Amino acid sequence: MTALGFLYPGHSAEDDYPRIEQLLGSDIRVDLVHTDIGEDAHRVDALLEMGSAGRLAAGVQELRHAGAEAVVWACTSGSFVYGWDGAQEQVRSLAQTAGMPASSTSFAFAHAVKELGARRVAIGATYPDDVARLFAEFLRSDGVEVVSVNSSGIITAAEVGTWGEAELLALARNSDHPDAEALLLPDTALHTAAHIPALEKELGKPILTANQVTVWECLRLADRRVNAPELGALFTREPIVQA
Repeated sequence: MTALGFLYPGHSAEDDYPRIEQLLGSDIRVDLVHTDIGEDAHRVDALLEMGSAGRLAAGVQELRHAGAEAVVWACTSGSFVYGWDGAQEQVRSLAQTAGMPASSTSFAFAHAVKELGARRVAIGATYPDDVARLFAEFLRSDGVEVVSVNSSGIITAAEVGTWGEAELLALARNSDHPDAEALLLPDTALHTAAHIPALEKELGKPILTANQVTVWECLRLADRRVNAPELGALFTREPIVQA
């Protein structure tokens, strides 16, 4: 049994995680601890506080007791908002506190893009435009070419969590770009785990979604390889790139 640990901010799309655990169809256990988000707002100051070391440390003990082998901060905006160097310091601090390998959803996206061999990507963000562009800057720091950024302008994770398949498909269609080799949907508050094959069929290219890449990243940290086509093209490539 491989136990994966996740620190998830608040309550929005956390039911993606047991669904992903089921779709992995292997001896994988997904343990999720909710962190206190403070103010629910896709605003830079609120996001910096959400991802602060103290808030993340508060959930680590529970994951250690559960036997987690690795931990991922399951929040994209609460990691890329620190910039590349700041996000690296965030996960270093988390790893030291947890006593296990650590990462965040932002780095999960960067590593997953490399895993797919994609050079050019499009972003479909639920966030306001200024926050979405910080994610694009984060990816560019790792050499990824971002060909387009589409923002939905939603302020709260709570609102994003109410979106269903129709809104998700509309976001994907409106955000795709003919030059993009993959489409990235970066919000962990967005329910996507049940819809990835449909999205990839609709757009004819790999789709990377926040909760999907977060679990993939934790598997990578735990040195596990799982083939799970129902989780999209990302989960059909082996061996996993060790970024």
